[in-house]
Amino acid sequence: MDVRLNRLYVILIQIGFSLSFRKVRDDIYILHEKYALYKGGGNMEKGTVSYGRDMPAKQGRLKIFFGYAAGVGKTYAMLEAAHQAKKEGIDIVVGYVEPHARPDTLALLEGLETLPNKEIAYKGITLKELDLDCALRRKPQLILVDELAHNNAPGSRHTKRYQDVEELLQAGINVYTTVNVQHLESLNDLVSSITGVMVNERIPDHVFDRANQIELVDIEPEELVKRLEEGKVYREHQAKRALSHFFTTENLAALREIAMRRTADQLNRAALHEGKEKSARAGEHILLCLSSAPSNAKVIRTAARMADAFHSGFTALFVQTPGTKELSGDNIKRLRSNLRLAEQLGAQIATVYGSDPAEQIAEYARVSGITKIVMGRMNHRQNPLFGRKGLADRLIELTDLDVYIIPDRQPLYKKTFRKPRMPKERFTWKNTGSILLCLLVSTIVGALFYNAGFSESNIITVYILGVLIAAVWTGSHIYGAACSFFSVAAFNYFFTEPQFTFQVNDPSYPVTFIIMLFSSMIASSLASRVKEQARLAAQKGYYTELLLESSQKLQQGRTEWDCLRQTAEHLNRLFDRPILYALSESGKELVFRIEPADEERTLAELSAEEMAVARWVQKNNKHGGATTNTLPNSKWLFLSVRGSQSVMGIVGIPVVGYSVPDAFEKNLMIAILSECGLSQERIRLEEEKNRAALQTQKERLQASLLRAVSHDLRTPLTNINGCASILMQNEDKLSRESRKKLYTLIHDDTDWLINMTENLLVATQLETDKENFEMTPELLDDLFRSAVSRLGRRLADHHIAVQMEDPMLMVSVNAQLVERVLVNLMDNAIQYTPKGSNITLRGYRKDDMAHILVADDGQGIPEDAKNHLFDMFFMVGQGKADCQRGLGIGLGLCQSIVSLYGGQLTISDNNPTGTIFQFTLPVFRTDRTERPEIPIG
Repeated sequence: MDVRLNRLYVILIQIGFSLSFRKVRDDIYILHEKYALYKGGGNMEKGTVSYGRDMPAKQGRLKIFFGYAAGVGKTYAMLEAAHQAKKEGIDIVVGYVEPHARPDTLALLEGLETLPNKEIAYKGITLKELDLDCALRRKPQLILVDELAHNNAPGSRHTKRYQDVEELLQAGINVYTTVNVQHLESLNDLVSSITGVMVNERIPDHVFDRANQIELVDIEPEELVKRLEEGKVYREHQAKRALSHFFTTENLAALREIAMRRTADQLNRAALHEGKEKSARAGEHILLCLSSAPSNAKVIRTAARMADAFHSGFTALFVQTPGTKELSGDNIKRLRSNLRLAEQLGAQIATVYGSDPAEQIAEYARVSGITKIVMGRMNHRQNPLFGRKGLADRLIELTDLDVYIIPDRQPLYKKTFRKPRMPKERFTWKNTGSILLCLLVSTIVGALFYNAGFSESNIITVYILGVLIAAVWTGSHIYGAACSFFSVAAFNYFFTEPQFTFQVNDPSYPVTFIIMLFSSMIASSLASRVKEQARLAAQKGYYTELLLESSQKLQQGRTEWDCLRQTAEHLNRLFDRPILYALSESGKELVFRIEPADEERTLAELSAEEMAVARWVQKNNKHGGATTNTLPNSKWLFLSVRGSQSVMGIVGIPVVGYSVPDAFEKNLMIAILSECGLSQERIRLEEEKNRAALQTQKERLQASLLRAVSHDLRTPLTNINGCASILMQNEDKLSRESRKKLYTLIHDDTDWLINMTENLLVATQLETDKENFEMTPELLDDLFRSAVSRLGRRLADHHIAVQMEDPMLMVSVNAQLVERVLVNLMDNAIQYTPKGSNITLRGYRKDDMAHILVADDGQGIPEDAKNHLFDMFFMVGQGKADCQRGLGIGLGLCQSIVSLYGGQLTISDNNPTGTIFQFTLPVFRTDRTERPEIPIG
């Protein structure tokens, strides 16, 4: 096609939607986005229509080469774009290109790296598919994947190729792909009505809509027909058949128009601002009626197109009646297929219970803010004998909404006459006894009425009452009908002339019998229906209670594992089967647990293939396994527990050997999992908040520590510097006593600095590397003597005493840390007691713990200071560390060290004066015979 004609089509499409200056401004904005996409690795060629949309940076970008039929040149245009991308330095590979017998197209594969295809044996032939795992390992910047709507061969990870593409995008790989207009799900019925061909390979519209670029590849229909005749698209015999069926000029022209309109719709959609979409959604909401009818798929696609046109919400409602429980065979398959189709097209699935679909739909529409209802025609003829109106007519009467009826070409079908089915309820003596009792009581009461002279109508009422009671007791239409029949027979036998025979003399009695039979059967049916409604209401109430209970318990969860366990418990109660659950943590393998916990055998039998499905679900944040299109041969259905940002956990539900969850149960399950995900996310956010608060507190402590250190280092360093200057300048002039005094000051200040530095080093190591403190057996007596020797001259003005009940008492500790505790406690006693005071170190054993006491006989510690004594930077009598030399971290550090061994540092008053610090350490256990405990006096 001439380039100028291509440009003309572009202009026509642009003008068709640019009806105002605002729209023109939006189109200019889109063109700006196109340029940005092109600079980012996309390719915008002449003679094409494209649009762009921003996607999350972590995902790859998708470009679709869109055509209205095979042979328009989609693959050719994609390969040309690939060569252009390669020239720009982009790492590009060919993942899969359909091996068409087209020389010009195959020639473009030369010079491009091509990944090997995955070969799958199926029914005696070898099929070639995209090797998804190879592509993920190679991980190029850009990969070509032809035929987006292709169905993968059985045994592949995904049943659809578009799912392979989604996984590639999830891995951050950009994708070029091709698709034709007839493969879009929502357009399938429209294309089928035009061409008469039903396309089986289809993609959901959301896959098409999420593309960053759509490139319309277009040629004239006459030129495409010419290419077919020349054998450039199909082989000769295939081309002849195609030209006589699908590829007629009229069909191609119609398909071309649909493709252009769909592309233009996408262009218009991209121009809508988010605020406009939200306001549109607030104004319109479409309700679709789901059923198992063959035409329901067309209704779903039509409703999806309407929702897309109105930019509105889209809900698919399924009314579950007593009859839907009996669906089987093709009906249940179609119903499940229609449910999946509605989900793929973006509908929110809802389920209600009731015996009257019209009333249930009308009530749901009223409370949910529905503005339009879309439904198909009834799939069977209504019986005009009783004047019963159809579903559409009743909806129009019950609501003020617009009701759209979607016609189809499928013939109406009539229900075939079949033998009456036997009731599902088995014969039970209890139900039989109930109806016999009702008959007996009704007959006795009727006899009393008969003898009392009451009319026959009163006796008939008694029998009808008995039928109602029997129907309520048994809950079965069969037993109710039987009771109705026998009630008529009993009335005839006992209360009509001649009595005690089944003969009838009065010609009006047969009419009475018929009216009585119909009245009693209708009453029985109504009673059974009421009981069924009560059962459904009780079931729905149970589900609602289960959901509320789940929500309440999840709100009380303290850990993420608690949330997952409670969710598994509720799913186990809901489906009556074991439930797997695992926490999803970045960089960690999945570790499954099972509910109930005694199903360990089931957990042990979990195969490597099932674990692979679970890991895939965790990685891609999607559902996989049984009943899905991803690894459907799995025995388990794995579901991701989703938060607002990522996967919070994985839940596995066995399917093989169990019933498949219906639509309502599935919705309930998804609701519980969503609540679990939000609860887990809440817990993670709280933990992050606590970590942030702890980090802030650490930074505040570090700032206080830096301030205290900078203040306290100044005084001893100034003293040391001054004393050293005096000695250097006046050493010959100073007396021996003066020099000794200066040396002593330097020594004391240096000891203080060493002690402070060791405290800081230990505090830092406890904060960052507490696991690396080696535990060794140590004699407590040696620890006491080492601590005393480290204090050295500072103890010269005090009396120190070491008391050991057992000199061989050993403790399992880190010697450096325990010495630091003893040194700090004794230094604290030296600092706050006058000269000449007594300091006592005492150790003894009690049970499996060694008790250590550091006591002094000073003036003691005030009561109000005891509560803050172990706080960082607190000092008795001075408040904070800035007020005098000393950081105030010694006792707080001692408490931290003691807590490593499971103990606690306590303070008490000494008798008569002074203070006692006491803590415990674990005793080192040996195989030798234990010494008897020495009583402590």
